[in-house]
Amino acid sequence: MPKMKSNRSAAKRFRKTATGKIRRKKAFKNHILTHKSSKRIRQLRKGESLEKGDEKRMKVLLPYL
Repeated sequence: MPKMKSNRSAAKRFRKTATGKIRRKKAFKNHILTHKSSKRIRQLRKGESLEKGDEKRMKVLLPYL
């Protein structure tokens, strides 16, 4: 049986935590930051865990995660 391939774009965006949850970065922090408040930009720095339904989808894209 050949090895399964991970989706490379997903592999670069998601990480697994020690407890087995999948972490992601928040969106909207790339550009046009001048009109966003400092508070908003600061809150976008933190990562978030995926929701349960999205986590199932990621397990298909990232079989070895």
